[in-house]
Amino acid sequence: MNSFSGPFKTGERVQLTGPKGKLNSITLSPGAEFHTHRGAIDHDAIIGQPDGSVVKNTVGVEYLVLRPLLTDFVMSMPRGAAIIYPKDAAQIIGQADIFPGATVVEAGVGSGALSLWLLRAIGPTGTLASFERREEFADVARANVTAFSGTEPQNWTITLGDLTDALPENHENHSVDRVVLDMLAPWECIPAVTTALKPGGVVLCYVATVTQLSRVVEAIRGTGAFTDPQPSETMIRSWHVEGLAVRPDHRMIGHTGFLVTARRLAPGAELPELKRRASKSEFSDEDVEVWTPGALGERGISPKSLRKRVRAAAATATARVDGEHPAAGTEPASEQPSGSAGDTE
Repeated sequence: MNSFSGPFKTGERVQLTGPKGKLNSITLSPGAEFHTHRGAIDHDAIIGQPDGSVVKNTVGVEYLVLRPLLTDFVMSMPRGAAIIYPKDAAQIIGQADIFPGATVVEAGVGSGALSLWLLRAIGPTGTLASFERREEFADVARANVTAFSGTEPQNWTITLGDLTDALPENHENHSVDRVVLDMLAPWECIPAVTTALKPGGVVLCYVATVTQLSRVVEAIRGTGAFTDPQPSETMIRSWHVEGLAVRPDHRMIGHTGFLVTARRLAPGAELPELKRRASKSEFSDEDVEVWTPGALGERGISPKSLRKRVRAAAATATARVDGEHPAAGTEPASEQPSGSAGDTE
């Protein structure tokens, strides 16, 4: 399993911070070197050092060496699909009330970023069942989770296929505590989720656009089996603080997606009708249908690029398990400026 403290070991992933704040992630291997345009660093000079050490390269440039936090890892790992940002992952854990020992269903798995957060939250006594339609994305996710954990977790499964068909085959009715849907059309899965969730269980949907937001909220309401959906989004703004120079940073992580949460009612229960003011927001199912399809285009990734990322993720996972340095050309490029939001595909 992943080491979270103690001296650096062979096969571990470490994060180097250079003099200009740039981050580089490397996998430690005896005899290997990390090269930059300003000298090289011997991996042997890092192995055995405590976390938070400072090492010098061959020309005397100092680098801070730290174990990457889970936040750092997911922002730099190989991606098959766009990841869920740490700010949204934290809200998902909180709003969906993911707890140790929970039975959690996730669809789709993407690049495995959210899977890592969910696995940490449920602990060794919980179970995470991930569903993914695309085999390439499942391969990237499996490799990324293995690279971070050191092994593939025993309490985690990835099922290839559509959640609507696969969920009833893998889980009994009213046996799931939490469901997290991160997909293009989560409303298609709401009937299956309704059957699988325990009374009081939580469904959480992550969607990117207002059209998707509208469609999934109305789909949940339409079942009559949930509490009124609660939509939200999270924005983070960092601050610059140096003495009396205190101001918000010019850049921030703004909109990445919407979260929609609702709780499963007991079978046969009817939600008390809420008193609402009269409004002009009446609509029909046809209105919603016309509004949404054209705005739901999925930004694709070329097969060649996806194959390359699968190889990069697999090489990192193999190096993590075997304690070897990834083969030349397979080490994923993970340099990014300090404080950068990273690439979201």
